[in-house]
Amino acid sequence: MLSSDSYRSRGVSATKDEVKTAVKNLDKGLFPGAFCQINADIAQDPDYCTVLHADGAGTKSSLAYLYYKETGDLSVFRGLAQDSLVMNTDDMACVGALDQFWLSNTIGRNAQRVGGNIIAEVISGYQAAAAKLAEYGVKITLTGGETADVGDLVRTLICDSTVLARLRRDQVVDAGQLRPGLTIIGLGSFGQAVYEAAENSGMGSNGLTGARHLLLKHSYAREYPETYADSMDQAKAYSGQFALTDLLPGSQLTVGQALLSPTRTYLPVLTGLRSLLGKQIVALIHCTGGGQVKCRSFGRGIRYVKDSLFDLPPLFQAIYEGGEISARELYQVFNCGHRMELYCEESAIPLVLDQAARLRVPARVIGHTEAAAEENEVCIRSELGEFWYR
Repeated sequence: MLSSDSYRSRGVSATKDEVKTAVKNLDKGLFPGAFCQINADIAQDPDYCTVLHADGAGTKSSLAYLYYKETGDLSVFRGLAQDSLVMNTDDMACVGALDQFWLSNTIGRNAQRVGGNIIAEVISGYQAAAAKLAEYGVKITLTGGETADVGDLVRTLICDSTVLARLRRDQVVDAGQLRPGLTIIGLGSFGQAVYEAAENSGMGSNGLTGARHLLLKHSYAREYPETYADSMDQAKAYSGQFALTDLLPGSQLTVGQALLSPTRTYLPVLTGLRSLLGKQIVALIHCTGGGQVKCRSFGRGIRYVKDSLFDLPPLFQAIYEGGEISARELYQVFNCGHRMELYCEESAIPLVLDQAARLRVPARVIGHTEAAAEENEVCIRSELGEFWYR
């Protein structure tokens, strides 16, 4: 039985079981086991298919607003646009869509708190992220979007995107093909990749409701009540020990900078491995919602053994050392050091590690797959203990 008590107490579900129940009878598309739903080609070419995906920066936008109010730094809103973009494109990469993306953005704001200067920064962020990926051969066409003034619904702002891509059906990477006997390579979420302007804490855009409330001090709850749900237990709001400008232990980043590190894209790494996808690299899993247990939802009769994870990066170490969240829940909510997993044949290992090294993205073999007796299960063995998720 999966649980996430600290996360759930703040109004968020790591497992989203009720959502999975609500959608279980919907059409699963052309490749029912794939990481993203894949449908018939929008141009009606029988050799192609279409992926249409929606995601966003989540509650990271509320944290960006808090940081801006405290520091006056508008640039954090540019990072939100990258978060919103990457949470789509890197999910889509898991089915083999690596290029020719079409993006439309949706910004919902409370206009009394979020002015045009903030909207301009978000839009500039989309442009900057697309331009950077273009340097690595990834074309993203920005098609415009919608900014809605929805102050009755939104306390600060929401930054979402919808992205479309077409790809050949014979190039689809299908996580339904996952099987026992594969090596799992993790691509690190921390450090500074060649294509990044600053050190990345590894945060990404999942678990922010937990991370900011577990780390940041309670005075923010009194000063900025608009940054969290009024349905939350007041004792759970910003219950940590840090100010945004405090140095994160073990890092050169402040706590605020670490929490707001723009979500790393793995597209530059994966485009260099294109010829291996669906062949020596059997499947890709983006460890977003569900953290290190995300893989459990894919394939059948598989035990995912992760017994050589990266050491916890400083941000996740600080969250754990705060004492409220258990190690078991930590792995279920956060990526804990790697956010993209490649399930591959042994022959692909040196090629993957070399490609990642060229771009200064940490990479290592973090585990393997075995046959499970019944349903899928995940076993994590680390310095924090051994944990089973069934």
